[in-house]
Amino acid sequence: MAGTPTVYADSNFSAEEDAVALKTAFKGFGSDEDAIIEIITNRSNEQRQQIAAQFKTMYGKDLIKELKSELRGNLEDVIVALMTEPIEFQAKQLHKAISGLGTDEGTIVEILSIHNNEDVIKIAQEYEGLYQQSLESDIKGDTSGTVKRLLVSLSTGHRDESEVTDEEKAFKDAQTLLRAGELIQGTDESAFNEILCQRNHSQLQLIFTEYEKITGHPFEKAVENEFSLTSKDSLLALIHSIRNRLDYLATRLHDSMAGIGTDDRTLIRIVVSRSEIDLEDIKEVFRHKYGKTLAEFIQDDCSGDYKKCLLSIIT
Repeated sequence: MAGTPTVYADSNFSAEEDAVALKTAFKGFGSDEDAIIEIITNRSNEQRQQIAAQFKTMYGKDLIKELKSELRGNLEDVIVALMTEPIEFQAKQLHKAISGLGTDEGTIVEILSIHNNEDVIKIAQEYEGLYQQSLESDIKGDTSGTVKRLLVSLSTGHRDESEVTDEEKAFKDAQTLLRAGELIQGTDESAFNEILCQRNHSQLQLIFTEYEKITGHPFEKAVENEFSLTSKDSLLALIHSIRNRLDYLATRLHDSMAGIGTDDRTLIRIVVSRSEIDLEDIKEVFRHKYGKTLAEFIQDDCSGDYKKCLLSIIT
């Protein structure tokens, strides 16, 4: 299913003109943030890579380094994210989620669950190239138990991606999950892991339906009863993303701004990485779900050039 982006390639694009305009924006005391935002938020990632190459050719300088020296704080983070090639950006986000103080499992589940096998494998390869450590070994070193097994399974990029569904198999898998969880003392976590990480998305929807038919309650209730803390949260996030990716991402955006303080990393990551894929669709789901637009949330929650930059990407 093709999504609707908010950022498109500029039809009158000139890498040379943009490189000159950016160089001009860097001149003098302080930089012209408006000019930087205007150029970088209105080009596709591919065009931004061409601008960076042109900038280096013309001025012998690395554009991302120049931007980092000119900008500060969250604005710098958004602009650098926009300038980074998408697979590399996701690999770096995973590294931050793993290497920071405590593990950000929510981010790892998000990145590994919303990308297809090919992209997950590319992200893992990029990760290893950047950090000389495999993604799998870093996940293993930083997590334990159910969460470790779940994240390692997702990081292999081995999900069935066919659209083939089989009601009989769905019924059997639903029974397996029931026997692995609610019908026994304790939980056979490997059954949950195998089914949730290997079956294709259409088949999993069928399994969830069959489970509800047998038990009279949603599959999520079984997870809430059988798991706790991070393993429960990680499994529920994975199920949410399987059931409805747009709704899942809209919820992640909402939660990044709800409550005290803002989870800027999540807000920036989703806005930037979905801007050329399906951000328009996510905005629509967001508005229906929360009764306010994503732009209104950003208006209330962010400020200054950071706010201006995000609004430019989403509109």
